[in-house]
Amino acid sequence: MVTYRVPRRAAQAEIEVKRSRFLCTLERVEDEQSARALVDRLRREHWDARHHCSAFVVGTPPVPVERSSDDGEPAGTAGAPMLEVLRGAGLSDTAVVVTRWFGGTLLGAGGLVRAYGDAVRAAVARAGLLERRLRSEVALDLDHGDAGRVESELRSRGVDVLETSYGARVRLLLGVDPEQVGRVEGLLAELTSGGAAPVEVGQRWVDGSPVVE
Repeated sequence: MVTYRVPRRAAQAEIEVKRSRFLCTLERVEDEQSARALVDRLRREHWDARHHCSAFVVGTPPVPVERSSDDGEPAGTAGAPMLEVLRGAGLSDTAVVVTRWFGGTLLGAGGLVRAYGDAVRAAVARAGLLERRLRSEVALDLDHGDAGRVESELRSRGVDVLETSYGARVRLLLGVDPEQVGRVEGLLAELTSGGAAPVEVGQRWVDGSPVVE
């Protein structure tokens, strides 16, 4: 099964370290432009903060787009540890911005790495995770008299019915793990006594169940 993870919901989390405030904003994004728009929005909203460090991962495995920014903090102390938290959680289509209000005490490189990483970890925990799965779309046309029975049987056996459309015949659009297409085609042959003519019409990524850890 080909999968990756996305945030279940947008979230914010704030930590304080030696009077410096670190506010992490985490959102699900569709592309790099959306991630950069989030950074710009938070710069406007929190204009009084000294830093708006960011990291994002967008796109599907195995080669998503990854970017990070230290935004004036010492190199490697903010964006990189933030990005590492996203990687460690298996997240994509996700952007995080940590807005820092300086508290007057220097934290040193190690302190900054811990603070920025901890702020992102807190936001990830608050957001929760969803598994996103690659599904093959298999279309099946049936007579009206057979459609209800076949759809019920498919659902009872754990096959996802993505869409049902009615016309001269009933079309079922099934979501199938790519490696399970052959098995489902065999099941359809069984349910329709060999009368089914399923056609693989494409692929899509769909949100699955919440990740429980």
